[in-house]
Amino acid sequence: MHASASAPPSTEAPASRAPHPFRWRVVDIVVAAVIGVASGLVFLLWNVAYRGPSALLEPLLPGLQGLLDGPWLFAGVLGALIIRKPGAAVFTEVVAAGVSALTLVGNTWGAFLTLEAGLIQGLGAELVFLLFFYRRWSLPVAVLAGIGAALAGGVNNLLLWYAGADLSFVVVYLVSTSISGAVVAGLLSWLLARGLAATGALDRFASGREARARV
Repeated sequence: MHASASAPPSTEAPASRAPHPFRWRVVDIVVAAVIGVASGLVFLLWNVAYRGPSALLEPLLPGLQGLLDGPWLFAGVLGALIIRKPGAAVFTEVVAAGVSALTLVGNTWGAFLTLEAGLIQGLGAELVFLLFFYRRWSLPVAVLAGIGAALAGGVNNLLLWYAGADLSFVVVYLVSTSISGAVVAGLLSWLLARGLAATGALDRFASGREARARV
């Protein structure tokens, strides 16, 4: 007879799977909401403050007022740069627009169209990050996302507010809003995200850990 001995059952628990990098965590939702609300407060200020510069730019060259669009475009780009998850650009831009829509401070566009604009602008930025498969977060990509938000929002504005505008106005406006999107929503958001990461405030995010690793 041959005695057989079976191995004792393992008491070790199976290693848990690493969470999917694109899966949203509670901290992602909370921080994205905070970014959206804080950005919405900037929207509120700009709802009033933009009127002075706009009154100066419009007589110079119709369409040049597009240079003032940037402060309404940055929320989605900033949120995506920090959270680095699909949907972050749309989420933060819509939350920011919601703050502007619900309070209506200086808002002459109405709640529905404000939310609609936020959704369109957020989608414009989101599409750029999607094209890079949510894996590139460099300055050029941030600038392209700012331009994407600007063009999406600009076309939306042309359809809703400037219907029937001539070709020269359309060209000047789209170029102007793209410049504003590139500088304010793209460059400044990228610098702000890097600045926040350098303080250690974003260490629970890949964006923060990556920045700290470079130091």
